[in-house]
Amino acid sequence: MASRRMETKPVITCLKTLLIIYSFVFWKKKAAGFCGRQDVAMTLITGVILLAVGVWGKLTLGTYISLIAENSTNAPYVLIGTGTTIVVFGLFGCFATCRGSPWMLKLYAMFLSLVFLAELVAGISGFVFRHEIKDTFLRTYTDAMQNYNGNDERSHAVDHVQRSLSCCGVQNYTNWSTSPYFLEHGIPPSCCMNETDCNPQDLHNLTVAATKVNQKGCYDLVTSFMETNMGIIAGVAFGIAFSQLIGMLLACCLSRFITANQYEMV
Repeated sequence: MASRRMETKPVITCLKTLLIIYSFVFWKKKAAGFCGRQDVAMTLITGVILLAVGVWGKLTLGTYISLIAENSTNAPYVLIGTGTTIVVFGLFGCFATCRGSPWMLKLYAMFLSLVFLAELVAGISGFVFRHEIKDTFLRTYTDAMQNYNGNDERSHAVDHVQRSLSCCGVQNYTNWSTSPYFLEHGIPPSCCMNETDCNPQDLHNLTVAATKVNQKGCYDLVTSFMETNMGIIAGVAFGIAFSQLIGMLLACCLSRFITANQYEMV
């Protein structure tokens, strides 16, 4: 029995070390003294990556998402919430490993399995449905133009898209001629190549406006931009999801060896 304990303890020590290293991949911390380890620093962190992608998605893609579908605006918040949760459970994983508690390790493995499934579904959904952006954007952007007044949130979103991408209308600037806003105000100033060089009279006349506003429509530019960035988000979700399998395997193996070692000591 003593011989078997001698064989099991190095395995447990090795698994503990690997699982602590893995758990720290969930977060970034530089701390003095953690389970006897000084100045721990990790930079490739799952939780922080998801948190960062969520914040980036909200700040960078928020305007575009609001024009595509109102129910899609929750996606960045889901990533932020998931990232925060993973950071917390990453700490729990380190604590469970240091304590050497089999039930805590099993709970940690269960959490990793749930994260794996959630991220896998998110990655698949992002990849499969990203091409539906085109049809949805065509409908919602046209609707936003028809209801444009220059003051509400969607009008500001349209202005932001047209200014940031140097585009005008859905297919081109003439699409504005069918909107109620055009009859009273002309083409929105956000379409202008140089807003200081545009005046209301020019924007009321499509022929004159052709020399003042951006000729390219926003449809192709926005859908291309969204598809490219949704692909990045889906790719990150896929990569992180499969990394959970390593943690699940380590946690389950460590729990099994600790339990076996406890029985051997009896």
